[in-house]
Amino acid sequence: MTNEQALRDLGQLWVSASERRDVATLLSLVADDVVFIVPGQKPFGKEAFAESIRLTRAPQIRVQSELLELTVLDDWAWMRSHLDVTSAAADGDHDRKIGDVLRILRKTSEGRWVITRDTSLLMPLEE
Repeated sequence: MTNEQALRDLGQLWVSASERRDVATLLSLVADDVVFIVPGQKPFGKEAFAESIRLTRAPQIRVQSELLELTVLDDWAWMRSHLDVTSAAADGDHDRKIGDVLRILRKTSEGRWVITRDTSLLMPLEE
């Protein structure tokens, strides 16, 4: 399998694990020293990310992802994607955010790709 295909597969696994709220799978895809950067918050790491998933109240999440750019340089790569994320609350209320995500990844000594930096520019969609 090529590096490009492995990274595309990682991106697809990220989306499906996000929709299922599969914390274990999501955490397996990030480095221990990962940094998440999102609007309106200070950068945070792996443990805060896991806690944010556990605390999310919306029972259903739907993610549409379009890979816009993928570049591999030896054991480093970056991916830029456009996301459209809809969260449905138990009371029927919906929250929709759209925007781009830039991820920096590195290949581990075991040959696995992991996310080291994740910058999300998702913003609420005014409907």
